[in-house]
Amino acid sequence: MKLAINLLLSVLMLALCLWLVWPNAHGRAALSETLEHLDWARFVPYLIGFYALIAVVHVCRSWRWNYLLAPLGVRIPFGRMLAVSSAGFAAILLLPARLGEFVRPALIRKKGEVSASAALGTVFVERVGDGVVVSLLVVGCFFALKTDASPGWMMPTAYLALAGFTTVMLFLAFALWRPRPTVHFALRMTLLPRFAPKAAAVIEEKVLELIRGFAVLHDHKNLAAFIAWSAVYWIANGVATWLLARGLGLPLSLTGAFATMGLVAVGISLPNSPGLVGQFQWLTMLGVSLDLGSGILDGKSPLYGRLLTYAIFIHGLQVVWYVGAGLAAIGTRHVSFADMWRARKLAPEPVAGDDPVA
Repeated sequence: MKLAINLLLSVLMLALCLWLVWPNAHGRAALSETLEHLDWARFVPYLIGFYALIAVVHVCRSWRWNYLLAPLGVRIPFGRMLAVSSAGFAAILLLPARLGEFVRPALIRKKGEVSASAALGTVFVERVGDGVVVSLLVVGCFFALKTDASPGWMMPTAYLALAGFTTVMLFLAFALWRPRPTVHFALRMTLLPRFAPKAAAVIEEKVLELIRGFAVLHDHKNLAAFIAWSAVYWIANGVATWLLARGLGLPLSLTGAFATMGLVAVGISLPNSPGLVGQFQWLTMLGVSLDLGSGILDGKSPLYGRLLTYAIFIHGLQVVWYVGAGLAAIGTRHVSFADMWRARKLAPEPVAGDDPVA
């Protein structure tokens, strides 16, 4: 049932985003003309620079996870961490509703180093940390780009994202301070204990195990290292977003590039379309329009062809990178197809020595 619901949400998101981004006749003609007259000799150096920055993003995004796992007594060698993360990132991209987030914890669980639930807790901290950074980035960039002509949804979107991730941060803080009372209170707010007490009890124990993955928040040294690697990751990502736009002749400012990156990051936290098709392009085009004006979204705009080309390229080039890296990872001794198949589910029991939170 859960899989069916996730697939339905994914397909609905795909249909909606394709409808929003699909160009009219003028747009299709502009896209064709842009691709036909693209100066590849000028574009290739930008493309190389883009992929160099994406490689930096990939390494930083992979390695920083070690600093979340370290407080749990887990340290994974670079080669294995890169392989496991590459497989996980490909799964996040390809599976609906971010179901791929379960892959990395499951792949390290098989070695008996840490329970999958505790490892998933570190991924939860990673996502929340990224969410807060992106929300602050979006608020700052949106303020910098705000004009009288800005769309009405611009600032409410930034504030809503910030409020959502801040709420989750508060949950993290209280969960570390008083784990069981915090989880019990959160479940009571959902009314689940009243209507399904047995299910609520199971969920409570699983969440308490998950909270073990929050241990890095007590470890200032590893937390600082995680933040430093994350800063390099997000800066490289934003510069790559800007560089590719410049290579395609789109006059996107650096602030506009970071705003676009932030809006995409917030938007894909919603149920994913398969491979983010349509969703990524639509969010990219919305982000660029905040810098270059909403008129650029009109299929008759002189920049529309470049905008649509950019939205297609920045998504497609990253799909090629992450899927390629995932396939390469499966070809190593660290990850196999059998591992990926077993990773589709998280085992409920902790490994030996992995005591649940009291």
